[in-house]
Amino acid sequence: MFKYIRSDLAQLNAYKPHPSSDTAEPVATQFDRLDTNESPIDLPPELKEKLAWTYQQVIETNRYPDGGHDTLKNAIALYVNESANLPSSTFTEANISVGNGSDELIRSLLIATCLGGEGSILVANPTFSMYGILAQTLGIPVVTVARNETNFEMDLIAAQTAIEQTQNPPIRVVFVVHPNSPTANCLTDAELTWLRNLPEEILVVIDEAYFEFSQTTIVGELTQRSNWIVLRTFSKAFRLAAMRVGYCVGNTEAIAILEKIRLPYNLPSFSIAAALTALQNRQLLLQSIPQTLSEREKLITNLSTHPALEITPSDTNFIYLRLKTNYSPNTTLKNLHQKLSSEGTLLRLLPGGLRITIGTPEENTRTLNRLQTALNIGDK
Repeated sequence: MFKYIRSDLAQLNAYKPHPSSDTAEPVATQFDRLDTNESPIDLPPELKEKLAWTYQQVIETNRYPDGGHDTLKNAIALYVNESANLPSSTFTEANISVGNGSDELIRSLLIATCLGGEGSILVANPTFSMYGILAQTLGIPVVTVARNETNFEMDLIAAQTAIEQTQNPPIRVVFVVHPNSPTANCLTDAELTWLRNLPEEILVVIDEAYFEFSQTTIVGELTQRSNWIVLRTFSKAFRLAAMRVGYCVGNTEAIAILEKIRLPYNLPSFSIAAALTALQNRQLLLQSIPQTLSEREKLITNLSTHPALEITPSDTNFIYLRLKTNYSPNTTLKNLHQKLSSEGTLLRLLPGGLRITIGTPEENTRTLNRLQTALNIGDK
């Protein structure tokens, strides 16, 4: 290690965005990419044509992008109010910060709260891995607690104990996903009650990346809770994973702090244009959600009949699949994952299960058939 590099970085591994395709030697040449929770449906051709026209006729590539994001923030605020059935004046552009994906916003929140040895973070595993990864890259301690293996509710007794006993540095941020990834469950009433009772010196970050699928949100509570921030993204239901646009909603003073930390010109002009176009055409884009939910239930219904599998309810565009304990020594998550990869279905392999993004009807049918075949082979 170079002497000018922080010593703790030697213990970290670089994040691989598509780990599923690297864990085996697949023989398939075309893949059903069901490992990253993207939409399986691209933008409609007419919107792509509109964006192409915008790039050719409006965007000046020799000029910096809009660094203030005022137009986009206004459009986001309108959507947030509308989607939560709130008065149109509830949230304004002053309540919105926009990032290069939610990852940039998470990093900014960590910088604003914990950097310089001032704080640590709390997460309940399994959950979105980037909270811990980004904290570690900044030298911020990560405190973890477990989840209930039946309903995936976080261990609230352990979490409260961690809040009370963690010192030097104390816990400054609690990250939760609503619904959680990879387990696909929304926050329970008990979890929400616990979060509401946390002291104001702790920031509560509620990641609603899958809101459009769950239609469950807590943004209405933000007006009474200055220490809560909601994260959302255009990468899922809005089909803009390639554009890297995320946003957060919060108290105006908290958002002003994030704006101090945000890099100038953090969103390219084309990404801004794409996000605005998506919001302007949200009714068209969100029409695909009922199909996704229907396909999700089809997968859950069919897979739940297999004696080896345990599938829990989902409020997202993915399902979480586990193998029942002691069903068959010949069937493991790793060999099941490798078998599907070799056949052309990429899933996310996790220590406790497989996360399967809901794809197109054709992709889902292939996934179902390949899973059933792999399980039958593994049982012999």
